[in-house]
Amino acid sequence: MTPLESPKDNAVQHAQALRLPFVSIDHDTQDPTLWEGLNIETLVRFSCVPCGRSGARLVLAFAPPLSLERISEAEFALGRPIDAVVATAQDVSEGLRRKRGGETLLDRAREDLGTGLELVSEDDGKIVDLETLASESPIVRLVDSLLLGAIERRASDIHIESKDRAVLAKFRIDGALYEATSPVEKRHAETIVSRIKVMAELDIAERRIPQDGRFRLRVSSRTIDFRVSVMPSIHGEDVVIRILDRESLSKEFQELRLQALGFDDAQLATVRKYVAEPYGMILVTGPTGSGKTTTLYAALNEIASSEEKIITIEDPVEYQIAAITQVPVNEKKGLSFARGLRSILRHDPDKIMVGEVRDPETAQIAVQAALTGHLVFTTVHANNVFDVIGRFLHMGVDPYNFVSALTLVLAQRLVRVLCSSCRQVVTISEAEWRAAGIDPARFLGHVVYDRGSCEACAASGFMGRRAVGELLELHDDVRQLILERRPVGEIKKKARGFGMRTLREGAIDKVFDGTTSLREINKVTFVE
Repeated sequence: MTPLESPKDNAVQHAQALRLPFVSIDHDTQDPTLWEGLNIETLVRFSCVPCGRSGARLVLAFAPPLSLERISEAEFALGRPIDAVVATAQDVSEGLRRKRGGETLLDRAREDLGTGLELVSEDDGKIVDLETLASESPIVRLVDSLLLGAIERRASDIHIESKDRAVLAKFRIDGALYEATSPVEKRHAETIVSRIKVMAELDIAERRIPQDGRFRLRVSSRTIDFRVSVMPSIHGEDVVIRILDRESLSKEFQELRLQALGFDDAQLATVRKYVAEPYGMILVTGPTGSGKTTTLYAALNEIASSEEKIITIEDPVEYQIAAITQVPVNEKKGLSFARGLRSILRHDPDKIMVGEVRDPETAQIAVQAALTGHLVFTTVHANNVFDVIGRFLHMGVDPYNFVSALTLVLAQRLVRVLCSSCRQVVTISEAEWRAAGIDPARFLGHVVYDRGSCEACAASGFMGRRAVGELLELHDDVRQLILERRPVGEIKKKARGFGMRTLREGAIDKVFDGTTSLREINKVTFVE
């Protein structure tokens, strides 16, 4: 294809060369029954999608490049007569993308579950290839289709919940749970969980205690890791599978910078000021899944250079960064955060990242490292920047050393971003504004949006997430109040005098600039 030749021109030329019709596909109006009985993976392999019927024959649209041999091979593989037409590669890939998320395979797998077929257990602890899933037993296809569907829909986790009369499967997408498929009969609960246990090399006979494991799949030539947690409940066992697409995310993280996270300009300038310091401690806090690790990686990317050595210790190493030495925690082998951190200090680092401070020993070593000329990045679980201080002091860290080492505390949350294709202007009553702790006079002249529903966002109304932050700079006056063990309210008042803005205030700004909705920020921040 020449530089001036469009994909459509290319497809038209292929159609003319083979004396086949060229078609444009409207996926929104396409008859869903065309996909019945078709092997999705076969369609993927031959780059074709059904687009109509010609009598008893199925019309398949192929993407270029195309040959008559490929058409014959597809007809043989599908086991039915077809009429071939040519479409653009974009039209074909869009059709496959919509269907390859697992819907057709899930429907077919659920139908097969009623036939009484038994699960054939096999050891899939090694890397397996999803290209073979269509030939597997129904339970295997169901589980593998859930995994494939989660990947296609950008899910971070898969939840499989055993209820009284059914098994529910859900995807966590942008922090919220959505049903992955209609409920599966309860009698299949044990075999579904057993299949996942086999893949994660867990004990399928043990159903009374929690188990944790992991496995790996190869999908579209890239390897994806899955972390599995199985927990007994009153109706059976529940499973949560965390998806870690290391290869694709590692590429994104190589270019990740702080400005991509969503912080406002003032906060961005403050964070950059402290990450450029030669020593000290920067703490990031928030609940699980609030983007703490992402923020630390973005900061490290901004300061990484060939002149300095950066070492991280993490549990686990979620994303691989080329210019950084990363050490995974291995509790079974005796490599804890504390022991690993001691070893790191003997490797002459300039910057250190500790994945999480969980115990007094790790806290003490991290503080000492910051006091001895290292810049230390770490995370701790707390609700806000002031709770972090109490958390460290409760661990027995010397208050004077702690406040001397600490330079910046960042508390953050993630809010979902409204889909730009379907967001809707909404009117909010004064009562709703007041209930949210906002003066109604503030919204005069502002356009406020809420979620809509469209195919681009899979009817969720949201696309992606942005960070909302709360920064506490350790000025001398603030340090003195902490050392004097003054009330949190007094410390907060002093910090606000230096310009500190709360999580809630940052979240409200994102409502007024159209990034997210009022209902969304009410879910992730407290009303002040």
